[in-house]
Amino acid sequence: MPYSPLLIKPFKEELTEAGVQELLTAADVDKAMDQDGTTLVVINSVCGCAAGTARPAIRLMIENGSKKPDRILTVFAGQDLEATARFRQHISDIPPSSPSIAMFKDRELVMFIPKHRIEGRDAMSLANDLKDIMEEFV
Repeated sequence: MPYSPLLIKPFKEELTEAGVQELLTAADVDKAMDQDGTTLVVINSVCGCAAGTARPAIRLMIENGSKKPDRILTVFAGQDLEATARFRQHISDIPPSSPSIAMFKDRELVMFIPKHRIEGRDAMSLANDLKDIMEEFV
């Protein structure tokens, strides 16, 4: 049975409906990243590993994790170009990778999960990795 477009959530809504704050402009990124505390940023994308692993893992972390960062943010590579480019300035030593997940503590990058550590995995295993990261940094 083919999937109905009505049954597939738009790629952005899958995260924003879970409470992830979407950053659409460079100003949004500047404001969000200029805060102390813990910040998890998801670089979202349209690829299969974003749909099958990254976005579901973030939702699992939000729904089931006992520890959560102060902020969970997202930029959408290939869609929100200005916001994505500005965010990537915060991780300029790391080659572009989407999807990917970055964790900051007091504005300092403390963890980065690139696409090659997301693809080929299931959402639950990535969610478990995120849980461990939350235990360490939150």
